[in-house]
Amino acid sequence: MKQPMTFAVCGFGNRGMEAYSAYAQTCPDQMKLVAVADLLPERRQAAVETFGVAPERVFDSAEKLFQAGKLADVLIISTQDRDHVPQALQALELGYDLILEKPISPNWDECIALRDKAVETGRHVVVCHVLRYTPFYSTLKQMLTDGAIGKLQTIDAVEHVAYWHQAHSFVRGNWRSSEETSPMILAKSCHDMDILRWLADAPCRALSSFGHLSEFKPENAPKGAPLRCLDGCPHKDNCPYDAEYIYLDHETTGFRKDAHDWPVTVLCNGTATEEGIYQALKTGPYGRCVYHCDNDVVDHQVVAMEFENDVTATFTMTAFTRENRRTIRLMGTLGEIEADMLRREIVYRPFGKPVEHIDCRSVKANGGHGGGDGGLMQAAFALFSGQTGEALTDIAASVDSHLMALAAEESRTHGGKTVVLHRD
Repeated sequence: MKQPMTFAVCGFGNRGMEAYSAYAQTCPDQMKLVAVADLLPERRQAAVETFGVAPERVFDSAEKLFQAGKLADVLIISTQDRDHVPQALQALELGYDLILEKPISPNWDECIALRDKAVETGRHVVVCHVLRYTPFYSTLKQMLTDGAIGKLQTIDAVEHVAYWHQAHSFVRGNWRSSEETSPMILAKSCHDMDILRWLADAPCRALSSFGHLSEFKPENAPKGAPLRCLDGCPHKDNCPYDAEYIYLDHETTGFRKDAHDWPVTVLCNGTATEEGIYQALKTGPYGRCVYHCDNDVVDHQVVAMEFENDVTATFTMTAFTRENRRTIRLMGTLGEIEADMLRREIVYRPFGKPVEHIDCRSVKANGGHGGGDGGLMQAAFALFSGQTGEALTDIAASVDSHLMALAAEESRTHGGKTVVLHRD
């Protein structure tokens, strides 16, 4: 039997371990994990005990991993945003093909440098814009390709971040600071910029954007709110952002509600326990009051876009929703489509014909992000093993969607001015 392709991982956290390396457990004939680098000892231990990586191939830094030379066919880079490109450039020099967590970089020059290095070395760089690999968006793309609504004219997309997800990732968590990581339109919504560009089937010509951090600021803290939720907050019973509620009792994310994966595993750096969660809430960033954090990324933003083929689009990202989901409307010359990713439902309204309801739930979704995580890994394996010639999210396509996100942030920080996108 043909040997599985070997993988190394730099950054063995939520995405590197739970999203991508899990593929080695479900498809061991395709992927074998042989090397890991991570700063945290509990994650390195998981690499050995859960994934069977040899202890001598487990490193406490990316630098030591690279010093060991090329250890695998493919390297997955899932570290912090600003580490991606420096690590990717070293990996390409060593001869790795890459799976690179998004965003590529918040710096446009770094995005271009990586694109050019991939061409120079002849290596593949697959960026983790996982939504393209979901049954949901694949169905929408095929409907547009088949002319189901005629010529596409208008797109209206909304990312419902959800109040608890905003609190976890973008107020208390790793992506709260645009200086440390990336602006939220890039860190969270480069997925959406990529999907809009893919569905529009043309580059973006110009855009403008407005958005603000309006709620999660010290001046909005309820009177008497302490720095930490467990420090006797008088508003605890009526605060939906209460950390104990979100991580222990919330209907979707709470440990006591049998939610033993993300986000509670982030607090415990692996297997979640109630004791571990309480300890994290007492001492770590996830126990802080949402009004007393060091966050600066927006909590709501809109983008208006015009594409080269005259398709227009609007995109809204907002923290202030109950559910974490994406919805989209596609309007064309012969009909319209309205779709909900969470429920995996598509409503097709052709002009002059009966309305049709398409249920995507019958299609098996492999992994998180509506099946996008597993779909990306399957596609990457096919690419790296020579079964297919190109990836849906190659470096060139991904760089273009990053240009959209960076232009949107430029517009937002300059009063919503129109930005014409230049690609030279």
